[in-house]
Amino acid sequence: MSTTIAPLAPELWADFEDLFGKQGACYGCWCTHFRLAPAVRRASDRERNKDHIKARIEAGPPPGLLAFEDGKAVGWMQIGPRADVPEWNNQGRGSAPVDAADAGDPGVWAISCFFIRVKARGRGISHRLVEGGIAFARENGARLVEACPIDLSRDSRSIGLFVGSSRVFEKAGFERLVERKPGRPLMRLVL
Repeated sequence: MSTTIAPLAPELWADFEDLFGKQGACYGCWCTHFRLAPAVRRASDRERNKDHIKARIEAGPPPGLLAFEDGKAVGWMQIGPRADVPEWNNQGRGSAPVDAADAGDPGVWAISCFFIRVKARGRGISHRLVEGGIAFARENGARLVEACPIDLSRDSRSIGLFVGSSRVFEKAGFERLVERKPGRPLMRLVL
């Protein structure tokens, strides 16, 4: 089955909404976890999260990529400058930048989240999204792309894989920088 990758522009909202379903993927997160401060997240709900990401998509530039098979969205990967996902830069997280200046540097990008349709999991969609993300980052002036994936999971259906698998990033050429939390390396690809 052929997979195509496309930046999430406003005209693809219906595809994104279909992929995330009524629940909004990952318990109504709508891929806002790293975009919203903890107090805002606690006060929010799935509808507010949906409204937040929709407004972000409409404002542009694309905050991530969709993977399509046979015209249907089967996967999502959030990618963009670190500054676009402020909570990913929080010093208490394993994903915090090695150099504090990287948090606001438009040339330092982050791959922070994935969501793969249940029936499409285990087929390499994450690998193709990362490949597409590397090209997308290069085209948009990124110098570095970082990720903070998980080393181990029980299987391809694990909820913990929303951050991606370190094996996927290793295969794409990312190198481990630091491991502040066991099993959660901060990884980097120099473009």
